[in-house]
Amino acid sequence: MKKLLVATDFSTRSDRAIRRAILLAKRHGAGIILVHAIDDDQPQRIAEAELNAATDLLIEQARTLREIDGVPCDWRVVPGEPFEAIARAGDEVAADLVVLGAQRRLALRGIFVGTTAERTIRTGRLPILMANAVPAGPYRRMLIAVDLSAGSGDAVRAVGTLGLDMGLEVGVVHVFEAPGNSLVVRAAMTQTQSEAYLTDQEAQAASELSAFLRGLNVQPARWVLKPYSSSAADAICAAAREASADLVVVGTRGRTGFEKFLLGSVAEEVLRVSDCDVLAVPPSSALSGLSPRK
Repeated sequence: MKKLLVATDFSTRSDRAIRRAILLAKRHGAGIILVHAIDDDQPQRIAEAELNAATDLLIEQARTLREIDGVPCDWRVVPGEPFEAIARAGDEVAADLVVLGAQRRLALRGIFVGTTAERTIRTGRLPILMANAVPAGPYRRMLIAVDLSAGSGDAVRAVGTLGLDMGLEVGVVHVFEAPGNSLVVRAAMTQTQSEAYLTDQEAQAASELSAFLRGLNVQPARWVLKPYSSSAADAICAAAREASADLVVVGTRGRTGFEKFLLGSVAEEVLRVSDCDVLAVPPSSALSGLSPRK
């Protein structure tokens, strides 16, 4: 990982993204490019005033990162809708990773849909790190969510390519399908039958997960199996809390059907509700230009 693109709107949330990027840049010997998007669909006088103000702020921020934090830093202002501008800037500078600040936490559960983060993830081809937590130091524990799909395999490989697994305790969580665990089915079972059924399903899921990880040549320090209940995302976030993980990794595409890891479903929900940072990884077709770890 050599280049980190950090989107900033000069808010406290963006400051959090910048501080996380500084920690990553120091750990990986990478440089940072700060980017700010300006809406070009407005009167020219207003756009020019915003450009001048943003330029002054970016120059000062970049100087601070270089001189105080000791991190190579450049900046750019890009026109257009933020999600399009950020994705375009990431491609133009050949960034390895895009870092965004957390979205506003509002009462509506669907509020993540249509946000800059959601639209950037849909539009771009680069992994996107959402900095939710206040950066207190380098990452220590990572939890990768897998559903045994090609999409989650892409997420596992991207972690290695980016070098994010170096020096971390890496765990895996798999939320597996257990149709007999529904309230209706369990009502027809004795407690002993229900427990035996879940034990069998967990054993099968463990076998499938083990084969999946062997195929990726990955040996996590731990893995967690959780039966699907009402929300795979809630199960993933609960596993992250139990493991004291400070980074959760999700693929933005996965299976279709019962355990679909599609943006707009599990990945979106994790991005919306997670208390810790989340790395969202696009499919391998989008990652084809990502530089290998050096």
